[in-house]
Amino acid sequence: MSARSSAIRVLVRAAMVVGAVFAVTILLAAMPGHNAPSIKTISTAKQQSSTSQETSREVPGMDHSHMNTDASAEKASEKAAVTDMSHMHGGTHMHMTEMRQQTNEDVKRANQIVEQLRSSMEKYKDYHVALDEGFRIFLPDFPQPEYHFTSFRNGLSAVGHFDPRQPTSLLYRKTSNGYELVGAMYRMPKRATEEQLNERVPLSVAMWHLHTNLCMPPKSEKATADWTKFGLQGSISTQEACDLAGGNFHPSVFGWMVHVYPYEDSLDKIFAMHHHD
Repeated sequence: MSARSSAIRVLVRAAMVVGAVFAVTILLAAMPGHNAPSIKTISTAKQQSSTSQETSREVPGMDHSHMNTDASAEKASEKAAVTDMSHMHGGTHMHMTEMRQQTNEDVKRANQIVEQLRSSMEKYKDYHVALDEGFRIFLPDFPQPEYHFTSFRNGLSAVGHFDPRQPTSLLYRKTSNGYELVGAMYRMPKRATEEQLNERVPLSVAMWHLHTNLCMPPKSEKATADWTKFGLQGSISTQEACDLAGGNFHPSVFGWMVHVYPYEDSLDKIFAMHHHD
């Protein structure tokens, strides 16, 4: 084998490793040693409800849980996060940014984001286009009010700069014959400050949210863990309680998120936590 071929093979393997690490990071960023503080109180948000349209029809897509090293435990956390997002009533596992005083400049900037996002989303009303362009369905077989079609490429790009035309995820509602596009989601790393979030989407028009205080069970007990205590729907929400249970505590996971529904008719509905029926 030539030196050139060997070098190419090494580079390909390295790229695959980097890609896998990024995929896990962007979807399941429960990284030990993260220095974010444990969040013991949360902000109160307006409660909006949405109904789930369930169907047995299967649509091509990729379940992101295939990338997990411990699929059963990670999927439990993913499903808990989906449930958490479905209710959005707050609690010890959800932190939301405080609403700021709104300015004319904020409103102008928010409307510009909506305009750019709406025009870039039109082609994705056909969800097959999203799949063809690399968006992958998050937990496609788990009933959800909204399904996240996530782009790793957009997520990586968003770490360095913000382009309203490139959301990390597209939001769809399941229908009898496929998926209906209703919105999009932007993401920021969990280390981002509120000022950095405000620079992307004004905190006077939108509330970013972060999933917090996750206690995962001991590795040897994940298959039989009591998920009423562990995970994002569990009762354990502090480092101390997690240590006593022998678990692994993560102050925050997944990163900051904000939903945008550009087809709505007012900013409060456009930047709501859930799509209005």
